[in-house]
Amino acid sequence: MTDPILTVDGVDSGYGEVQVLDDLSLTLGEGEIACLVGPNGAGKSTVLKTVFGMLEPWTGSVRLGDREIGGMAPEDIVRIGVGYVPQTENVFGSLTIDENLRMGGVARDGGLDEVVAELYDRFPILDDKRTANAKTLSGGQRQVLAFARALVMEPDVLLIDEPSAGLAPNTAKEVFDDVETVNDLGTSILMVEQNAREGLGISDRGFVLDQGTVKFEGEADSLLDDPEVSRLYLGGESRR
Repeated sequence: MTDPILTVDGVDSGYGEVQVLDDLSLTLGEGEIACLVGPNGAGKSTVLKTVFGMLEPWTGSVRLGDREIGGMAPEDIVRIGVGYVPQTENVFGSLTIDENLRMGGVARDGGLDEVVAELYDRFPILDDKRTANAKTLSGGQRQVLAFARALVMEPDVLLIDEPSAGLAPNTAKEVFDDVETVNDLGTSILMVEQNAREGLGISDRGFVLDQGTVKFEGEADSLLDDPEVSRLYLGGESRR
């Protein structure tokens, strides 16, 4: 693994008095895609919300590089280099593509026009539709817009929750290609994905969560080839 850019260490977290994460620890290496998989209710999305400041860790540490960010407000976390793409309601349907992108840069100190222009170059489908309202986009196109809007702040780490949710297989494949494109831009990605095989298939490393803690971790290919992981969490035989 490369040097860690994001470290979650011994975190307990949850909603109100309901604990979801139990002494959870994981790391994201610089330049990596890491995928969180596991059954419904395992705490996958809670990990992202805790890292992004939507939930405060009850115990433990969340660090971006050497900086403690656990408990910081999301707007401050965005400014220091972490972006977040939620599973739902991740674009403003009544705004145009261009307005959505510019909303993503409200905390920038400058250079907004330049970074938006670069994103249009990277994602031509957005350039073609820049004056259209986001609500007119297909599900896959909305995900591309959500990725691009999060990239306006040029984050070091992007948190992505269920990018393929509700998409047809062919569209999901295109969205996974776009996740890899974002990673190729130099952004480290921590991704939750219910389609475990496809998510691990584009990832460098993976973490299998169950009951709020990490049960298995390792290189993504190794997890895909592990008979026990496959039987318990991937719905069938390993690739061996």
